[in-house]
Parts: sequence; C-alpha cells; structure tokens
Amino acid sequence: MTQLLLLVLVATVWDAQPGTPGARTDLLNVCMDAKHHKTKPGPKDKLHDQVRMENACCSLNTCQELHQDPSLLYNFNLDHCSKMEPTCRRHFVQDNCLYECSPNLGPWIQEVKQSWRKERFLDVPLCKEDCQQWWEDCRTSHTCKNNWHRGWNWSSGFNKCPAGATCRTFESYFPSPAALCEGIWSHSYKLSNYSRGSGRCIQMWFDPAQGNPNEEVARFYALAMSAGTLPHGVELLLLSLVLMLQLWLLG
Repeated sequence: MTQLLLLVLVATVWDAQPGTPGARTDLLNVCMDAKHHKTKPGPKDKLHDQVRMENACCSLNTCQELHQDPSLLYNFNLDHCSKMEPTCRRHFVQDNCLYECSPNLGPWIQEVKQSWRKERFLDVPLCKEDCQQWWEDCRTSHTCKNNWHRGWNWSSGFNKCPAGATCRTFESYFPSPAALCEGIWSHSYKLSNYSRGSGRCIQMWFDPAQGNPNEEVARFYALAMSAGTLPHGVELLLLSLVLMLQLWLLG
C-alpha cells in the first residue's frame, strides 16, 4: 500500500508541471510534420539501398526517390554546377535518409511556418567522424552556395545557381567540416565533439544488423530535456521520491 501511494505521488507531482507552450511533449519514436513524412513511424515494405531503418518515418516510395537525382521529392539537383562525385553524393543520400526516415530526432524538432512543412530539426549533434568524412569526400565536388535552403533560381522547376553565383569547390564555400555540416541546411546539424558509439551524438551511418545507435542518443537527450523543464525544487523532490521508491522495492 505504501509503495502504491508513493507511485501515485510521483505521478501527481510530475503531471502537475506546466509544459512549455508550443513545445513537443513526445520526444521519442516520432515523425516530423513535414511534406513526405508518415504520421507515425513503422516498418517499411522492404529496405532500399542506403536507407536501412526497420522503424521509419518514410515509405518505400520515398526511399526509392531519395536515390534519384534530381529527386522529385523536392526537385533538387545535386549536379547544379557539375557532376557530383559519387563518394560525395552518397553522403547527401544518407543525409536525406536521416531527415525523411529517422524516428529518433524528436529532441531537436522545432515548429516552423513554411509552405512545405510545419516542423524541422535544429542543431542535431552529428558525430564528428560522420561530419569529417562528409567534408573530406565532398571537398573537390562543386557548388555555388554555402546555404542550400534558400536563394536558388527555381524558374526551371529545379534549383539553379542564382545570378552572379560562381561555381567553386565545396572547400571554397565550406572551409571546414563544421561549415559544411552546420551551414548547408541552416543549422539542421551541429558538429558534435562526441564520437560514434558514444551514445551522445547522432550517427548518419550505422549497421542496422547491430541495432540503431540513435535510439540511445534520443533517449539521453529526451531525458535531459525533460529534467531541464522542471523547477529545481520539484526536480529534487522527484529525485527523492524515486530513491525512496527504489528503497521500498528493495525492501
């Protein structure tokens, strides 16, 4: 009976805390409210090339279209200056896969007012090796802009370099890994100091046969964000109650 009362008290204190207006309360296993995303994550019909997630926010058709260039998903042409190197292109396919398919980006989803989506992710901590390799493999390919979210000429229906823009190497527009990963999609990513396998950064690349390491990362940041929304006194009270509950269960 005492354990039951303690559980009720913990739940009551937690539920009584005010939420942040407009903030997501569901941070784990969620999909963004965007153009091609499913409402809820689930299994795809089958895996397709680089897109390898058993639990995904994208459909098989979306997966297949991710590998096309230009892709009809957004009419975006990676070869807007010249033919992109295959080693570089694969990073953009994987980047699109993470964006369209991952159910583990809830802690970084933000509301936006854009015609093609209502949510985006912001400052996702990308593992430093993934960012470094992306930059290394793309430095000799060519582009004409250092932010690919805006400023294109869409008069043909596909993105073209705006007037006055000069095609140069990626390294000219993105002089460092951080400049590429953080700048190219308006700070969707943030270069992390953590390494792959640390449980503290999102991996763009992983072997699905070994599980999805981004699930652990999402849980860590979701817990940290939830704790950070509580007033200090309430946080201490909840911690005390949880410790008491553990002692009762051990007893």
